[in-house]
Amino acid sequence: MKTRFLFLAALLALLTISCKQQPSAPYGYTVKDNQIVYNVPPRPADQQSMLGFAAEPIEHVRVGVVGLGDRGTGAIWRMPYQEFATVVALCDLYPDRVERAQKVLEDLGAPRAIHEFSGEEGYKQLCELDDIDLVYLAVPWQLHTPIAVYAMEHGKHVAIEVPAATSIQECWDLVNTSERTRKHCMMLENCCYDFFELNCLNMIQQGLFGDIVHVEGSYCHNLDPYWDNYQGDWRMIYNRAHHGDVYPTHGIGPICQDINIHRGDKMDVLVAMDSDAFAGQATADKRYGEGKFEYANGDHTTTMIRTHKGKTILVEHDVVTPRPYSRMYQVVGTKGFANKYPNEGLALGGGDLGEVAYDDLDAEQYMGEAERDAIMEAYKHPIIAELEEVARKVGGHGGMDFIMDYRLFYCLHYGLPLDQDVYDAAEWSCLVELTEVSINHGSMPVVMPDFTRGEWDKIDGLKFATAE
Repeated sequence: MKTRFLFLAALLALLTISCKQQPSAPYGYTVKDNQIVYNVPPRPADQQSMLGFAAEPIEHVRVGVVGLGDRGTGAIWRMPYQEFATVVALCDLYPDRVERAQKVLEDLGAPRAIHEFSGEEGYKQLCELDDIDLVYLAVPWQLHTPIAVYAMEHGKHVAIEVPAATSIQECWDLVNTSERTRKHCMMLENCCYDFFELNCLNMIQQGLFGDIVHVEGSYCHNLDPYWDNYQGDWRMIYNRAHHGDVYPTHGIGPICQDINIHRGDKMDVLVAMDSDAFAGQATADKRYGEGKFEYANGDHTTTMIRTHKGKTILVEHDVVTPRPYSRMYQVVGTKGFANKYPNEGLALGGGDLGEVAYDDLDAEQYMGEAERDAIMEAYKHPIIAELEEVARKVGGHGGMDFIMDYRLFYCLHYGLPLDQDVYDAAEWSCLVELTEVSINHGSMPVVMPDFTRGEWDKIDGLKFATAE
């Protein structure tokens, strides 16, 4: 046990060091006209775009789960409730975690997984199996891309916990491997399936907000009670070594869907800055001894992004101060406004609310709770309308984890494009490196790489595919 712990800690330390280096050619960057510009080489001849890609239908999705810590075990608890999927393989560094997951399946009346693997090479054995369709990854961030690439190279679709990658090189590795192998690579960004966010997306798509002007998202969550939960101290190791927004996808995922990123618009330029590490340094001193490590990640990181079509995005990251939890989620349109934190609120005016009619709506003031709830009910997203009852029962962050899994397996079962594609995984995850590079260059603007290679406007708006 001790040997494996030391192995993981050493591996994560090595990966952390490598991620701090400037990305290698051909995906490196240059500084030009006071901007950081990343290379976007043309698509190789043996690759095809994954925009709108639909794989052959899978009657029943055979799932292999790699990583059985908190998130992986949570997925195991939800899996028996999925009608289109079954867990057939389990893998973790530690055998006792594999047996714990088997016990969860048994307790829920599901069959035990056929295959069990453990140890440093266990994931390779799982990916090489002939009788699984999807590898479901819930391992430390720094291992997401290497394992995902290995799985796709061995003919498996991949679902990856967030963020999918920690460097630009890794983002391109995911994109290029997915394009070459024609295998799905979906990041498991559960916040895209939050009830409030999905209902707002539905209202946006039906025009209640007018033209979207500005969106905001964040991950503000004091991790003080949770640092010990990360095997081998991997999350603290990463945070103490890196500036930037190291965990951006919960905040940016839903708002990118709201403004159709790579489905009619794209993120053009980014600027990031951070505070000093006041609470972060104190946390490190308390954890390791005063002055043993210099804590790099600022207590608060702010990122501003402008899109090609003139919209703006604000993203924030804060995991060490005692502020209340917030994903911030805000949408500003020409006819309305939505806000989830600290309180859910809507302000609409000047738009046609359909069957929900109220007098004297003023978009400069929040509407009352009764009016808000009535509009939310009237414009409930179809996915929520279909799955809300079972999602709330099964749970997983209030039910959004269940919906995320359901949509993944539903689309694979019917052979439909997934709700999130490999370009979403790359675009949302690339903020990890881009924000650090901007900060390290005195908050210099960064021209964001286009992972679709010029095809960002080929699809007209976000659509969740359904079987006819």
